[in-house]
Amino acid sequence: MENFDPALISVIMPCYNAAAYVEEAVESVMQQSYPHVELIIVDDGSTDASVQIIAGLAASHPDRITVLHQTNSGPYHARNQGLTHAHGNFIAFLDADDTWDPDALNQLHTAMTETLADVAYCGWQNMGETAINTQPHIPPDYIESDATALFLQSCPWPINGVLVRRQLIDSLRGFSERLPTAMDYDLWLRMLAAQPTVVRVPHVLAFYRHYSRGNAHIPRWRQVFDAIAVREDFVHHNQQQVAHLSHAERDTRVYGSLLAEAYRCHWRRDIDSSRRLFRRALRKANWKARDAKYILASLLPAPILKSLVRYIDMRRNRPVTF
Repeated sequence: MENFDPALISVIMPCYNAAAYVEEAVESVMQQSYPHVELIIVDDGSTDASVQIIAGLAASHPDRITVLHQTNSGPYHARNQGLTHAHGNFIAFLDADDTWDPDALNQLHTAMTETLADVAYCGWQNMGETAINTQPHIPPDYIESDATALFLQSCPWPINGVLVRRQLIDSLRGFSERLPTAMDYDLWLRMLAAQPTVVRVPHVLAFYRHYSRGNAHIPRWRQVFDAIAVREDFVHHNQQQVAHLSHAERDTRVYGSLLAEAYRCHWRRDIDSSRRLFRRALRKANWKARDAKYILASLLPAPILKSLVRYIDMRRNRPVTF
């Protein structure tokens, strides 16, 4: 679309089998204090009651909710599909299992328009049955920080923690769909390369849900590798922006998560992920002598390594006899 409503915020919501949460997510959008909001829900081939719930909600708000359907293609394809139907000059993303504070869009929009920024971002809080850290988090002020270094270290915000001008997203051609788990991170890095004006709203306004997704679970090693891949792409294509970082600093930020994630997976007995991560750490991470036995063990064939871990666990759990 070429003509956008200058005051309208378009919220894009992909939905796949989120029957337990989608009504709460939609009501979170409908109850925003900012008055000019449209919601575009893209059902990604759901097989649960999501379709019926969405239809009922859309019927209750016919002037504000648009529902699109696609065969199961993943959330990034759904978000891109939603973007093609958005009428707003501002874009926000809310997944069907997440929520906002009722004043979230109002505060983000006010900060953006008062400062003529391209991007406004806020604090967030993890929630849900599998959330590890549920403490409220306020991100740094990227204007006053080394944004490049911080963006390379980790994804700067969850996807529902940001409001973006439509022109900026269009200039980046939306989300890439080449990697399954890090395409929001990829978009933010490509956005950083465009050097937009950003503004922080230092309040927790976004709530990001963690829960077991059953067969839809993506292995941890794939999530880590995808994040590394988009960091590598950024470094490769933006040499001037990373020139102030030494080679060692770049590697630490691009590959620094490998060992920590490998150990985390090892102690959770996600052996497939830990094996892959330790192997990658051998080539890319700044590992120490104490890491050697885990890295060397990862070079064993997978069936042998799993048998070895089971044997060690059995020995540790063997009852003591006198």
